[in-house]
Amino acid sequence: MPKIVTDDGVEIYYKDWGSGQPIVFSHGWPLSADDWDAQMLFFLHEGYRVIAHDRRGHGRSTQVADGHDMDHYADDLAALTAHLDLQDAIHVGHSTGGGEVVHYIARHGEDRVAKAAIIAAVPPLMLQTDANPGGLPKSVFDDLRAQLKASRSEFYTALPAGPFYGFNRPGVETREPLVRNWWRQGMQGGAKAHYDGIAAFSETDFTEDLRKITVPVLVMHGDDDQIVPYADAGPLSAELLPNGTLKTYPGFPHGMPTTHADVINADLLEFIRS
Repeated sequence: MPKIVTDDGVEIYYKDWGSGQPIVFSHGWPLSADDWDAQMLFFLHEGYRVIAHDRRGHGRSTQVADGHDMDHYADDLAALTAHLDLQDAIHVGHSTGGGEVVHYIARHGEDRVAKAAIIAAVPPLMLQTDANPGGLPKSVFDDLRAQLKASRSEFYTALPAGPFYGFNRPGVETREPLVRNWWRQGMQGGAKAHYDGIAAFSETDFTEDLRKITVPVLVMHGDDDQIVPYADAGPLSAELLPNGTLKTYPGFPHGMPTTHADVINADLLEFIRS
C-alpha cells in the first residue's frame, strides 16, 4: 500500500489515481479515504488526478497515541503534497476534512493550491463560546466521547443510521449498505485517534485561517445538517473567506457527498472548471 512517513514517524496511507490537475480529498471523522469513492471515480473519469489519504489514526494509517490535532493534520497533508510534488491542486474537504483543508492552506501557504471546496465543514468554530454563542455546548461533544468510550461499535452504527445521513427524518428510508460502510471505515481506525479527534474538530477556531485564504473557495452546506449545524458554519465561513462562495442545499444532510453524490459532484466540477 502506498504510504509516506511523516517527520514524527507516522505512516500515512494514500490513494493516487490518474493524471492531470490534482484533486486532493480530505475525509471526515472518523472515516477514511474510502468515503470519497463516489468523488474519486467521478473525477478520475473527468480527466483529473485524484488523491485521498487516511488521516493519522484513521483507516490504514498508523494508530499512534498522539498528534490528533489540526496542526498535525495540516502538517501531514503538507507532507503528502510535498512528497507527490503537487502543483495547482484543488483541495476538497468534508466535515473535519474541511477544517484540515482550511488549516493546511492557512498554515502552509497557497503556492501549491489553485482552489478549495469545503463541504458540510466544521469551520469557523463548532463549540459554543462567548464569542460564538451560536455554537454547540461542550456537553454535546462530551456525550460523543462518552458514547465512543462505552461502545464504539454501537455508536458507529447509530450515528450513520440516524443524523449523519438524515435517515432519522420522516419519510427517509435508511440505506443499510451506507450504514455498514460507515461502520467499517470507523472501526478500521483507532479509538484514541477518534476520541481525541472530537476536540480537534469541535474546539479548533478557524476564524483567522479563513481570513488568510485568498484562493477561490466554494462553501457547500446542507441546511438540514444535524452534525454541523448550517447557521453557525457554512454562511459564517463564506463571510470570512476573502474569495468564498456559499452554496446552500435545502434539505441535504451532513453526509451529502454520499447521499447526493450526483449533485455534489456536478457542482464541484462546475466550480473547478470555472
